[in-house]
Amino acid sequence: MASKKSMKSALESMLFVWGQPLDVKAAADVLNADRQEVYDCFRELQREYEQEGRGIVIREVNQSFQFVTREENADYIERLCTPVKVRKLSQSALEVLAIVAYKQPVTKGEIEAIRGIKCDRVMDGLIRKDLVCEKGRSDSVGRPILYGTTDTFLENFGFSSLKELPPIDDLEGVIAEDTDVDAEVEKDSDGNPIMEGQMKIEI
Repeated sequence: MASKKSMKSALESMLFVWGQPLDVKAAADVLNADRQEVYDCFRELQREYEQEGRGIVIREVNQSFQFVTREENADYIERLCTPVKVRKLSQSALEVLAIVAYKQPVTKGEIEAIRGIKCDRVMDGLIRKDLVCEKGRSDSVGRPILYGTTDTFLENFGFSSLKELPPIDDLEGVIAEDTDVDAEVEKDSDGNPIMEGQMKIEI
């Protein structure tokens, strides 16, 4: 027969894994123990959690027990579980990200040749957001760094693999059309337009 200490340890693990209220009879069957003995162990665990002021408490519901969070901590849990803020990527960031996604592995020089403008700041921002990362070095002169997209990029845009990227026959043409906008449009720090209705991404 298991000792009371080992029985309480087992019950604690079972409560953690089960999630839903754990019936005393079901727990007793698993432990091959007396139902009353298991009930007493549950109550003892319940008292220990309460006496120690733990953030987790054990609630009894009709001869079943369950781990729940302490009521006083509700505000902290609500803040933690608030949905991730959705931020917008600028038009220039979307352009660079699209080039990397479709042309990878690609160098900064190749990206700038397509866009016709420097992309250092934009690339730094995409790397900080873990959307783009280094993929090695090119064999061309100077061995520039090659860049590609990350798993975070796939997750945030809803792709399981790069094979799911929608087809684009003329990426350079698409980029050129997007940048041909009115001069009054608000621009980012690189001098590139920030468009309304930009694609949103969770970061």
